[in-house]
Amino acid sequence: MSADMIDGDTSKSGFLSRRAFLVGTASVAALGLAGCVSTGTDMSMDEARRVYGPLPNERFPVPAVNLSKLNPKYMRRTVRYDSNEPVGTIIVDPRNYYVYRIEGDNMATRYGANIGRAGFLWSGEAYIGRKAEWPTWTPPKEMIARQPEVAKYAGGMAPGLENPLGARVLYLYQDGRYTLFTIYSTIMPETIGKGVTSGCVGLLTQDMMDLYAKTPVDTKVIVLKA
Repeated sequence: MSADMIDGDTSKSGFLSRRAFLVGTASVAALGLAGCVSTGTDMSMDEARRVYGPLPNERFPVPAVNLSKLNPKYMRRTVRYDSNEPVGTIIVDPRNYYVYRIEGDNMATRYGANIGRAGFLWSGEAYIGRKAEWPTWTPPKEMIARQPEVAKYAGGMAPGLENPLGARVLYLYQDGRYTLFTIYSTIMPETIGKGVTSGCVGLLTQDMMDLYAKTPVDTKVIVLKA
């Protein structure tokens, strides 16, 4: 497995790396960072164990997050976030490794994220063109050219914990076309707060399921400049 394939530490032998996907070619205008001030208190460990506990009733049971591998600042929080965007808008802040969902009244739900590594960062506007639970993953041709080892999945990788997209995925579109970028779910807490992907944005599965449930198709997404 090449260095380009690694998405943090592989916790199980044979796990396809979650760092390795999805290369996009879009280059769009940068946007400024809205003002953001945290409010309330940090999540207690008892609450964190509940929020990031196992999900045994999923199609593929999801393990609890290993909280020892997660910086507490990346745990889900409600924060002050000054924005004129409509409720539901998703804002990705790659500089600080956060994803925000605008809740109104200058408040937002904040999630810790992983982002694109050097050379794969992008910024601009998109929207959720489609969404899926336990999706099939198909590496784009650009990835296969870079990493021939993923060619065996050219026909699609079956859903499951080993699938790079995980339990839930939001596909980002521009002008009616899939950008090859997604917001996806990961079971690897050690990747949160790092630049590890080929341009996609990853949330812990428990956080992604929270965001996914609140996010309809056509939701606006803003990716700020790193």
